[in-house]
Amino acid sequence: MEDEKKILKECQDFAKKNGFKLNPNEKLVDFLIKGLLTNEKKYGKRYCPCRVVLDNHQENNKIICPCAYMRDEIKNKGQCHCGLFIKNNSF
Repeated sequence: MEDEKKILKECQDFAKKNGFKLNPNEKLVDFLIKGLLTNEKKYGKRYCPCRVVLDNHQENNKIICPCAYMRDEIKNKGQCHCGLFIKNNSF
């Protein structure tokens, strides 16, 4: 539980610092935070839980949360692929 709170705080801080916010759907955020923690324990890095971890280290680095695609996804769709980060004016 402490690890989940730590990751949540880090995501909140990142979002605030970068002009985003976390999705207001607390169940979704909780699910995604648990997925990040699971991936960190399994792979040693917080890979995005909605993306597939491959046998390609270089490609996998792109999906460490917050992933390399997040900013464009938020700009174009209002949220990142998994929905953890959203535009401030979304929802």
